[in-house]
Amino acid sequence: MPGTAHEASVTREDWREIFGHDEPYPEQADGIDAAVSAARDSGFVSLEGACGTGKTMLALTAGVHLTRDPDSSYERVVVLTSVKQQLRQFETDLRTLNGNLPDDYDPVTGMTLVGKADVCPYNIESRAGIDDANVYDRCEGLRDRTRGLADETTAGSLASRARSQQVGLADSGAEQSGQFMEVLGEPTPYPPDTVETDGDVEYCPFYAQYLDDLPEEGDASEAVPFDFSDEGLIERDDLVRLSASHGTCPHSMMGAILGHAEVVIGNYYHAFDPTTVGSFTGELLDESTFVVCDEAHMLEPRVRDLVSERVGDSTLRDAESELARVLQPLTLDGASGERTTAGLSDARELIRAELDESDVTVDELATLREFIRDLRGELADRIESYLDAEHRGWRADPTDLSDAEIPLRDPERPAVDDITEWADEAGYTDAVWSRAETVGAVVGRVLDEAEDEDARRAVPGVGRVLAAWYRTDHTDYFREIELERTNADTDASTGWRGVYNASLAVHNCVPGDAIAERLGEFGGGVLMSATLAPLDVFEEVSGLADLEADGRPVIQREYGLSFPTENRVSFAVDTPKFTYDNRGPPDEENETRRIYANALRAVARSPGNVLVGMPSYAETEWAADVLDAVDKEILIDESSDDDATERLKAEFFRGDGKVLVTSLRGTLTEGVDYRGDRLAAAVVCGVPIVNTASPRTRAVRTAYDREFGGDGGDGSRSGFETALTVPAVRKARQAIGRVIRGPEEVGVRVLLDARYARDSWDSVREYLGPQREEFQPVSPDMLSFGLTQFWDG
Repeated sequence: MPGTAHEASVTREDWREIFGHDEPYPEQADGIDAAVSAARDSGFVSLEGACGTGKTMLALTAGVHLTRDPDSSYERVVVLTSVKQQLRQFETDLRTLNGNLPDDYDPVTGMTLVGKADVCPYNIESRAGIDDANVYDRCEGLRDRTRGLADETTAGSLASRARSQQVGLADSGAEQSGQFMEVLGEPTPYPPDTVETDGDVEYCPFYAQYLDDLPEEGDASEAVPFDFSDEGLIERDDLVRLSASHGTCPHSMMGAILGHAEVVIGNYYHAFDPTTVGSFTGELLDESTFVVCDEAHMLEPRVRDLVSERVGDSTLRDAESELARVLQPLTLDGASGERTTAGLSDARELIRAELDESDVTVDELATLREFIRDLRGELADRIESYLDAEHRGWRADPTDLSDAEIPLRDPERPAVDDITEWADEAGYTDAVWSRAETVGAVVGRVLDEAEDEDARRAVPGVGRVLAAWYRTDHTDYFREIELERTNADTDASTGWRGVYNASLAVHNCVPGDAIAERLGEFGGGVLMSATLAPLDVFEEVSGLADLEADGRPVIQREYGLSFPTENRVSFAVDTPKFTYDNRGPPDEENETRRIYANALRAVARSPGNVLVGMPSYAETEWAADVLDAVDKEILIDESSDDDATERLKAEFFRGDGKVLVTSLRGTLTEGVDYRGDRLAAAVVCGVPIVNTASPRTRAVRTAYDREFGGDGGDGSRSGFETALTVPAVRKARQAIGRVIRGPEEVGVRVLLDARYARDSWDSVREYLGPQREEFQPVSPDMLSFGLTQFWDG
């Protein structure tokens, strides 16, 4: 097992032996001690550390120290982050740690979890008709067929058949170029495409080899044909090359190595998504794991999405079709058997056997199909009624339609939702809802066995959502119809489906219980971010407070910027609140907008690149317009795809100083490296609170009022503060935190809004974290003077 080379007794300071640098910062040393101490008592540390604290090395050192301690029960470190740049930082720090270990220490085996699309040889090399769009469905289909063929012959013979086809090509004297499949430049023992049997059944030779190597009993790591114990960090390219060159499946190798890696780096969904945990990462979630949740200010919203459920109208349509295909062979008599659906004509016996084994009846299949059909009809009626009431004339001119929510109950009054009431009145009993998941799973298995097409089945997912809709309460969960606008060029001549994608959604408004339940499975760990304060709020909404109440210790740590204070200046400007009531629409000229325009121009004239953060994309165009007077190129970030954002970022970094105007809800204000001279100043307009009129937002606010303290009259925070204000201030702090990333960097940080500057009933100054006193309150007319004094000083 990893880490057994060091067996000396451990003292509190022994972590210094594996620390990746010559000396830790004082904050790092304190944080490592706190993390180790808490974890030994099965506890956690909630930690805010500004850029430069060295949080990644802090967390890795504490975790690896515990895994190497012979008196500790910890066997691995699992790192979870929602930001790709931070994932890369953990990889970099793990390499640094390994590069500085004492000679008598084994390297720390680490691995970053990636998806099938990243490691599938056929997808990487664009072979066998596999691409990013279909790789998951194709992979599952190939695996299923390979397992089925292995039951009839052996996995080893399937792999040998593929090798012999390659040898045959070589012996034939045919042109050799391209005959051996290469993956990332590494030759494999197989032809360039997937292989077929004499019966024209396609299978995956890489997976066949894995199945052949897999022991009937024992550890799956025995199927790994290469030594990974001395590899240190196993990167994606290394994993693919090592696996493919041995003719085995890289994704299966990742799963086989998983339980033996000392450090596993992944995303939040690897621990909090029920499907991923159930199928892949479940073995990591126990008391022998030290967990690190990085960018933990995003833990609550990301997990809320992962533990909420939604199902689209098109998915309901596909599920109805799948149920029909299974029912058809059971309802046609023998004389008309030739008219049954292709692929199922001989399936009657198979279907009945599956139903008998699972205790699902034909009547349940028929009832679920009818229910889904009627549910789609009810969904359509409600959407049309909403559009007719809110957007008269939408059929003739749908151009002004945008994304929308249709609540199925009053967001501020918990009650049974309208769809549940409709189903009850239509005669669909509790059994239809509660059995939907079981029925859907059976139908999925039947179709996978009876049909050749590699496709992700709709009905199992629909069944899961219907069961969750029935099972979850109406207090902490909120149900609604979500409407997502399709391409703006589409028309409504065929009805609302021409302009909208619709979904039924059940939202978990208070995900703290789900977070606490998962965190409670780990032995201990660190939850950290540069913007986690107020820590008491974070501990409430993340469920840490509940774990502490159950006897799991939680230690708090806050570390501010340690870089020279003379290299930066920070202002909280007492401008009018940038609320809609004060500013009006972007095309309105008023005193509030005049004051903000002047302040933005003052900051934008700073030497070098300037980042402007607006509360929404709607406001970015206004800001760009008023900045035309500045003698710099103005770049506007629009809500767009990742490629467009990367191009914009590269343009911003290239050449002379520019101004980049973006939304604080976008991707350029978090997780982007503006190190060095890439950013001289950042300015934030307003407190970026999300749309408070949204039904979902109102439901979350109401649930937080009920869960965490009502109106705050007893000293507790209201739901508005906890659910909306604190996350908004964290967004603002993330943006201004882009400026100072190292000890030599110089820059300006400006917050425009009286709520940052004053102590008032709606002040947010207390939420600015350990650096709050650095943000000097100034009047608008003194901002230019302060900026000039700093840059000329």
